[in-house]
Amino acid sequence: MSKVVFTGGGSAGHVVPALPVMEYLIARSWQVVYIGSSSGLEERLVEPLGVAFHSITTGKLRRYWSIDNLFDCFRVPVGVVQAIRILRKEDPDVVFSKGGYVAFPIVVAAWLFRIPVVAHESDVSPGLANRLCFWFVNSLCVNFDSTQASVRRLVVTGTPIRKALLEGNAERGRELLDFREKLPIILVVGGSLGAVRLNRLIRATLDQLTVEFNVVHVCGPGNADATRVNDIRYRQLEYVDDGWGDVLACADVVVSRAGANSVVELLSLSKPNILVPLPATASRGDQIENAEVARSAGYSAVLQEDELNVEMLTRTIREVFSDRSFWRKRLSKFRSKDSLALIISEIERAIANVD
Repeated sequence: MSKVVFTGGGSAGHVVPALPVMEYLIARSWQVVYIGSSSGLEERLVEPLGVAFHSITTGKLRRYWSIDNLFDCFRVPVGVVQAIRILRKEDPDVVFSKGGYVAFPIVVAAWLFRIPVVAHESDVSPGLANRLCFWFVNSLCVNFDSTQASVRRLVVTGTPIRKALLEGNAERGRELLDFREKLPIILVVGGSLGAVRLNRLIRATLDQLTVEFNVVHVCGPGNADATRVNDIRYRQLEYVDDGWGDVLACADVVVSRAGANSVVELLSLSKPNILVPLPATASRGDQIENAEVARSAGYSAVLQEDELNVEMLTRTIREVFSDRSFWRKRLSKFRSKDSLALIISEIERAIANVD
């Protein structure tokens, strides 16, 4: 029986794509362990799988000056020492890293123990934490054909989609949302990171949109508008876990940020979509790159936040809804890879090729 340590964190996007891989291995009697941060985010996401969880001290890897960088210079080495202790105790056959600043200490510790590391990068261009990890990984699984990285082995696997999303049911979604009137549904995913401006824009469109649509707005924790709780054609959801696949299934058009996982999910589910990537001023530009890949392939409409206003957003939503048959025809050409099988193959290969 093989044992694998999973790691990754700092945001849900560095955990969620690993869940289908974990579920698959658990079902086949592999021993699965997760190492994350002490923030509670990773532990909450993996808890339903019942895997052993260890936390370590983490230091965020920033590209800009901050006084916190001085403190994190000490936190990262402490995290490496803690990771060494955990890996010595768990003695895994392989480490699977989903990236984020949580992963770096574990990947370094695995390298010191000569434990093979398989990493996964969702974005077109790898993030800083993954780039630092490249020195220590045996193979890198990537989402996009255009991703480039200086690693020993690079494999285009795509990103696994959660079973709950693939099995989403539109009727269950409508029952969950419980709108009084059966109107077309616009789903807006503001999330938490950089959600404020998008949340503000979508709320400013409500007087126009709710004339013809029901609007579901995932606005992020703590971002609900108390003055809107009684709107009969507007539902605010701070976060959705159970039932998310059903909510997606019943949406006619989705407005979303352009995180790599969100983009892959929308394309895989053939959802007419409008991507509003985080601007370069609020990110490293990865969402702009992800959105451009989807736009250039003809799968998504893209609006740049810096140029966006209420009129443009309202008009684009109406246009995409009116042309949804056209968009579905385009999206039907999207061919997702058997990501789960490809990633499992890389994990097994890494174990088999241990020196």
